[in-house]
Amino acid sequence: MLLFAYVLSQFFRAFLAIVASDLTRELGLDAAQLGSLSAVWFAAFAFTQFPVGVTLDRFGPRGTIAGFMLLAVAGSAWFAAAGSYASLIVAMALIGAGCAPVLMGSLYYFGRVAPPERFAMMASITIGVGTFGNLLGATPLALAVARFGWRPSIAAIAAVTLLAAALVMLVLRDPPQVRREGEQAGVLAGLGEIARIRALWLMLPLMLVSYAVVIALRSLWIAPFFGQVHGFDAVERGNAALAMGAALSLGALCYGPFERWIGGPKSATLAGSVVTAATLAALGLAGHASALAAVALYVVVGAIGMTYGILMAHARLFFPPHLLGRGVTAMNFLFIGGAGVVQWLSGQFVQAQTVAGAAPADTYAHLHLAFGLALALATAAYVMAPARPVASVVTA
Repeated sequence: MLLFAYVLSQFFRAFLAIVASDLTRELGLDAAQLGSLSAVWFAAFAFTQFPVGVTLDRFGPRGTIAGFMLLAVAGSAWFAAAGSYASLIVAMALIGAGCAPVLMGSLYYFGRVAPPERFAMMASITIGVGTFGNLLGATPLALAVARFGWRPSIAAIAAVTLLAAALVMLVLRDPPQVRREGEQAGVLAGLGEIARIRALWLMLPLMLVSYAVVIALRSLWIAPFFGQVHGFDAVERGNAALAMGAALSLGALCYGPFERWIGGPKSATLAGSVVTAATLAALGLAGHASALAAVALYVVVGAIGMTYGILMAHARLFFPPHLLGRGVTAMNFLFIGGAGVVQWLSGQFVQAQTVAGAAPADTYAHLHLAFGLALALATAAYVMAPARPVASVVTA
């Protein structure tokens, strides 16, 4: 049931790229507005992490996941009926908030019922299988939109989301609660203790950037890039998104055994981040020259760049049991908040380049290079992070 819910969460963070051209044609949205729509989803998702963390630690994952998912049901139904940019903004905010607890509730559950050394493997399996939602938001969605229209297609997803929420409520069982005597349970309670974990400071830049650049390409820019630079039609754009989505899923699945083989989550995250930064640079330098090469490079970014689960597993090593829910959700706030900022900034950049009359090939080359540089700088800071907790370096 958790995987079913997470597949839908992944669908919702990827579907906008496929319906972007329909929104532009029917509602007159420009690149900056599309970027803002995607950013609103991630912003709502990110800021909802704080109440999600509290409810996970206080009540458990069952009611938290099912209850918040009702917001995604309402938001997707609203999106299907939207007649203006403002309505779409509200819908995306509701969907983002509704998806906020799905993965974190799963990771909380694993953190409570499984030993720490199995967390990375279980997280990678969940993210890998769940990321198949990206596939649903690619060619299948493109075909459904072409056959039925974008509004009926999104309305159908609203119904499926309602089913997923009901099944979580019926099937999932909460693990026993762990709370310290006298502990506060407010939204901000425990954040100070989390902020004093010094090891996390060096992970912070990579949390803000690593997931953000990968998901920005998959959820927002893959379709405009291949449409404007390489002349792909709607189904071809869907196929490109499908290929990258499949790579995201397989890459996330492979990171679990890779982490064990290479000797821990830090080594796995470093290797993936270096390769991804180099691939983004290659896209910036040569992505316009060949459509086939560009698709291949996007696939590499998807397969290697999905370090999210392994980096989260690295951070999880530093959280005490009573802060597990708030710890993983605080880290997820950084991942998703960074994604929202990158979505908005990249939308503003592409729109500014369009207004200035820049060629699409140049615009997206600069965008890919900027993503690669940001990831390289964040990786340089992460090199200095400790691999495992050490008493003398864990807290300030």
